[in-house]
Amino acid sequence: MSMSATIDNGVPILDLRRAFKDIRGEVHTAVERIFDTQAFILGREVRTFEEHVEAYLDLPGSGAAIGCASGSDALLLALMALDVKPGDEVITTPYTFFATASAVTRLGAVPVFADIDPVTYNVSLADVERKITPKTKVFLPVHLFGQMVPLEEIAPLLKERGIKIVEDAAQAFGSWRRIGKEIVRAGTLGDVGCTSFFPTKKVGGCGDGGMMVTSDPELAARLKKLRVHGEGSTYFHEEVGLNSRLDALQAAILDVKLPHLEAWNEERRSLAAYYRLCFESRGLTGPRSGVPAEEGRITLPAELEGNYHIYHQYVVRTPKRDELMAWLEERGISTRVYYPLPLHLQPCFAFLGGRPGDCPEAERLSREALALPIFPGLRAEEQERLVDAVAEYVRTRF
Repeated sequence: MSMSATIDNGVPILDLRRAFKDIRGEVHTAVERIFDTQAFILGREVRTFEEHVEAYLDLPGSGAAIGCASGSDALLLALMALDVKPGDEVITTPYTFFATASAVTRLGAVPVFADIDPVTYNVSLADVERKITPKTKVFLPVHLFGQMVPLEEIAPLLKERGIKIVEDAAQAFGSWRRIGKEIVRAGTLGDVGCTSFFPTKKVGGCGDGGMMVTSDPELAARLKKLRVHGEGSTYFHEEVGLNSRLDALQAAILDVKLPHLEAWNEERRSLAAYYRLCFESRGLTGPRSGVPAEEGRITLPAELEGNYHIYHQYVVRTPKRDELMAWLEERGISTRVYYPLPLHLQPCFAFLGGRPGDCPEAERLSREALALPIFPGLRAEEQERLVDAVAEYVRTRF
């Protein structure tokens, strides 16, 4: 395998234009249809997209997909629908995007951070169990970077204790897990699943958008009311909700993209496999995946048995992460850090009393994690260029 190929331009962390070129005509047609109808909020376009998501996720007849204005709102609305109140505790991960925890604090509830599993980067279910108290109202797992948390391992215990599950599947839409003989999609195992249609997600709009899914018809009805100011019928409000509606324009664009999701996810998996081949063929990896790497080696992401990992991000870990990141940037290769400071150490959550050492695995990963480019349309020669640069770094520094 030759890895000497180079390209004139840099290697981007993300280029949405490459996948868009194949669906440009379909998207333009959908956009023109919306402007011709001048119907921009909710309506038939949104309901059609919701129905297609329901079918894609194989929701039962009583289930529903409910569009809203963003993934952040989806989390907030889900917690509202489950009657999370001030003083309630919600267990979640400290290693995730800010919105996961902010949805909890906006309701006056208390986020309780459980440490992560260093192999999958997802929340440690063993630590979740240790953090349960009589005040625990909800468990809010994040299916991070495109890989599901094995919720079946803890769901019976949570049900026994009356604790609800809200899945943050913003990075895992289309991911699934084999549980027994069943295939379970991310977002469909808990009481409510939440996802985001931010432009950089696997199915992304031309602005913000989100969705909640549930198999409980009563929860579905309440979520539908909460997204329109708690309105049961026009101008009659049964409770105080939010103004969080999915635009018809976004729904029409997302509906064009949804049929391409499986192919895009397969391409991401192929890109991940090629990264592994390239890194391993150059002797750059540690003894095994999913554990902190020794100096001069890269730890590649691990896929938990039974999971269909869709690699929303391809996150490796290395002890001298910032040094390697700067080396690659100097050579025109873009990378990103997700996430440089765990949530329990964020200044805005200081009132919770979090301290260094509370979640040691999350804290260590925040110092070592580096996201490499991965997106539909990424070229093999770009991956090879990146791995060549890493090999050069290792050769000259170690």
